[in-house]
Amino acid sequence: MPRSCLYLGEVMHQRLRPVRHRFVYRVFSLLIDLDEMPALDKRLRLFAHNRFGLAALHDRDHGLRNGAPLRPWVEAQLAQHGIELDGGRIFLLAMPRVLGYGFNPLSIYWCYGPERRLRAVVYEVKNTFGEQHVYLWPAERARKADSPIIHSAAKTFYVSPFIGMRAKYKFRVFEPEGRLAVVIRERDEAGNDILLATHRARREELSDAQLLRACLTLPFVTLKVMAGIHWEALKLWLKGARYHRRPTPPTGEAIL
Repeated sequence: MPRSCLYLGEVMHQRLRPVRHRFVYRVFSLLIDLDEMPALDKRLRLFAHNRFGLAALHDRDHGLRNGAPLRPWVEAQLAQHGIELDGGRIFLLAMPRVLGYGFNPLSIYWCYGPERRLRAVVYEVKNTFGEQHVYLWPAERARKADSPIIHSAAKTFYVSPFIGMRAKYKFRVFEPEGRLAVVIRERDEAGNDILLATHRARREELSDAQLLRACLTLPFVTLKVMAGIHWEALKLWLKGARYHRRPTPPTGEAIL
């Protein structure tokens, strides 16, 4: 089972059809044990929980997005599908707010039982229209801890205005340890790859020194992500990508 840490790496998006486009951004993320957040807030001078700081995580940016604690929300998502953690750990992988600004297109909750075995993964997806949706994957009991998590899901949430809703996701991720690896392929109805998205990173100690180094090396990382989303969308539009209108967002989570 992992422990709270910092990940330094990069996000890559490659659009494959009908318009080809690729970009790579360097980013840093935090993997935080939800139960450890108050202690980390006290121990680290540069990390803040639910308050302003150089690097901060706010409960209102996730879950119900009203400031309610995250652990009960995650447990409620799991309970709807008969998954109980029995007091086990929940880790949130997300980019922090940097000097007050934050945006996470994708946050991941890794949910473990008391025996330290993965029981579920919850994907929290946001778009730039202020909407949010959840995809939930119940862990397979027979899966080995060091093997990849491979699963798929029908697309039910509008993300990019230049990719339609008739698509399917294929996920290939590893439990977060020394290295982080998240690979998502989006395919059309015929099974052709439309988009390949990856997040690869290496683990670093979660300390004031590493937080300062990450913020100096990658200043305003979440602002850069938001600006990058709009900049890349403009370039796609200039290349002739077709615009797809935004449908009514779904209610409830999608089981994988």
